[in-house]
Amino acid sequence: MGAQISETSIPRGSSIEADGTQSWVSPSGRFAFGFYPEGGGFSIGVWLVTGASRSIMWTAFRNDPPVSGGSIQLTVGGQLQWTPANPGSQGKVISAAPTLATSAAILDTGSLVLYDTKKQVIWSTFSSPTDTLLPGQNLPPDTQLFSSVSNTSHATGKYRLSNQNDGNLVMYPIGVVDPDSAYWNTGTFGQNLLLTLSLDTNATLWLFDQNNSYTMVLFRMNQSSIASPDSESYYHLTLDADGLLRLYSHVFFRQGRKPITKVEWLVPPNTDRCGVKGVCGPNSFCQVTASGETSCSCLPGFEFSSDNQSAQGCWRVQTGGCTGNRSNGDIRPIATMAEVKNTSWSDRSYNVPPQSTTIEECKAICLSDCACEIAMFDTFCSKQMLPMRYGKIVPGSNTTLFVKVYSYEQKGAIRGTRSASSAAMLISGAALAIFSLVVLSVSLLLCKHHQFLRYTRAPQQQHTQFDEENIGVRSYSFHDLELSTNGFAEELGRGAYGTVFKGVLTNSGTEGIAVKRLERMAEDGEREFQREVSAIARTHHRNLVRLLGFCNEGAHRLLVYEYMPNGSLSNLLFKPDAPLPSWSNRVAIALDVARGLQYLHEELDVPIIHCDIKPDNILIDSSGMAKIADFGLAKLLIGNQTKTLTGVRGTRGYLAPEWSKNTAITVKVGIYSYGILLLEIISCRKSMELKLAGEECNISEWAYEYVASREGLKDVAAGEDVNEVELERMVKIGIWCTQNQPVTRPAMKSVVQMMEGSVEVQRPPPPASFSQSLLRPRSS
Repeated sequence: MGAQISETSIPRGSSIEADGTQSWVSPSGRFAFGFYPEGGGFSIGVWLVTGASRSIMWTAFRNDPPVSGGSIQLTVGGQLQWTPANPGSQGKVISAAPTLATSAAILDTGSLVLYDTKKQVIWSTFSSPTDTLLPGQNLPPDTQLFSSVSNTSHATGKYRLSNQNDGNLVMYPIGVVDPDSAYWNTGTFGQNLLLTLSLDTNATLWLFDQNNSYTMVLFRMNQSSIASPDSESYYHLTLDADGLLRLYSHVFFRQGRKPITKVEWLVPPNTDRCGVKGVCGPNSFCQVTASGETSCSCLPGFEFSSDNQSAQGCWRVQTGGCTGNRSNGDIRPIATMAEVKNTSWSDRSYNVPPQSTTIEECKAICLSDCACEIAMFDTFCSKQMLPMRYGKIVPGSNTTLFVKVYSYEQKGAIRGTRSASSAAMLISGAALAIFSLVVLSVSLLLCKHHQFLRYTRAPQQQHTQFDEENIGVRSYSFHDLELSTNGFAEELGRGAYGTVFKGVLTNSGTEGIAVKRLERMAEDGEREFQREVSAIARTHHRNLVRLLGFCNEGAHRLLVYEYMPNGSLSNLLFKPDAPLPSWSNRVAIALDVARGLQYLHEELDVPIIHCDIKPDNILIDSSGMAKIADFGLAKLLIGNQTKTLTGVRGTRGYLAPEWSKNTAITVKVGIYSYGILLLEIISCRKSMELKLAGEECNISEWAYEYVASREGLKDVAAGEDVNEVELERMVKIGIWCTQNQPVTRPAMKSVVQMMEGSVEVQRPPPPASFSQSLLRPRSS
């Protein structure tokens, strides 16, 4: 452990440096508080020292990125805080004590406490648990434990243990509260009890009601298992990253033997790993492999929404039914039914048709209903809508699933025309091939006579870095794309990166594409284009516009994307005289964008900073899903091509303050832009067209005026069908995202969790430019 500060009382002015050699320890030396290595930096927390390793018991700022250095200080002013190494950067307060502390201590219970002048505890880590309970620490009613992401990342993970006000202790996936999503509970609801979960020093885990004598023991150690006089035991209850709740014991021996760590109790049973709901995401099902690990598979006709995150769920490859008919009248969706046996699902059907006795009748009923995506047959038939949740393999199950799988075909007359066109192209191609062969033969003969000639000019087209198998997208010739777009005839839009044209893939004749012709490339455009396209091609997420191919020929740089038939979010929100999208649709779009940004920021080996998040760069597909466009292209842009100062990437009104300062640009610039976008989605108003007290203001100032005055918050939102609880949550998130200091803005994972309602949103501080004089007078 290195040098230790082991005093029982930690006075004001004490500090710990982030070099990994210092910590504050309990008198026994078993618990320590300080920096621990995580994710290329340091996190701050409390851990149990178990030999050469450590078991993390509590983490500060768990959803913020690890810090790069600095120190922890109990300041002379009485605050426990992290102070960065750079004097110009802003620190973060660790404790939320109501008064200033005079001293601190790390106790043998594992609790870090702050004391006032009367030696009363004013704050402790026990009062704000993360994923673990220690002996003597309680989980009172209406509080929760949240799992970590993994053993190496202690940010908030996928699961929560909720001690509900109805007296029930329940485990859920994060972001859901419906009973169908629970995967374990104590069954103590409906008894008019307010129960507290407690773990004592003998490893007894129990529930009790302080107002009466009710108790319920969940686990009690066998007395023969309790440590002997030659050893000492420490226990903790942890909601692990896999969603299982485990009670651990750590036995330390006085004779120098290695400590032993055991799992004494766990729920749900380890034999039902797929019983943990949320192991696999929507439209996928779970099975346990031979090694005991869980594996996720997509339903037929679906693919993983994120290639490197198979637990995130699946999305439909081809849509149809009520929403999938393409705008092109020459195309017809064809639905067939794919069979899935031996699975179980937690979703309730939206309709149970009159009793049908055969599987064929069940399939026919679903095929005839455009809203029916899946038919489920057991002893009766039921119709299901997407998404399907919490699927798992159950050998011998009587349930059979029939999933609609869509394909598309041309109507007869068009098919003939296409066939004729294809034949003509085939003949032309054959003639061209023969001609090319003749030219090649002549060239080879010439080369034999002129072997001394050497070319000094570098070839215009470089393919060495564009192996299609490696980057997963197709290379097109400029001629291909010229044909596909009918000579770049139909312009879809113009942006900072170039012009976008509508096209149709010539090999299918049906699949719409959007071709972006990049203009005014940077000086090192050739190499930059290769690097950026390779990076973009390796991104796969349902909320990112998919890159299908590229052209890197001569001076031509073009990107081929999937076509988004419903245009941009800007058209939905701001188009004059157009009906506004419903509140629920706007909330769904905001969450789509947040999930896409979370993927770009936090789920790639090298994060992608989108430097121009705005409604024009959010596109809507045929099903209404929002997808982020133009990610990864910022490096291709010439500085003076932007709408602001040279060197700045982005659009006025969405730019984070650090763009105008000589400071490092991080993913937090995208979070600022998302905050502006979110407030625009709520209000259906453009940020730069607002006024407050007769003066121009940005949208975060305008929204904060309503939050601060505590009246008329509903006036922020456009439309009539507004959910006021969601509205308040989203406005607060928008203001948090647009804070002046990057360190104050939440990470995108936290934004998603707040949007989903699984994390409470605190009242944000005002924007830096906000003035109390701008508050409108309250009505009498």
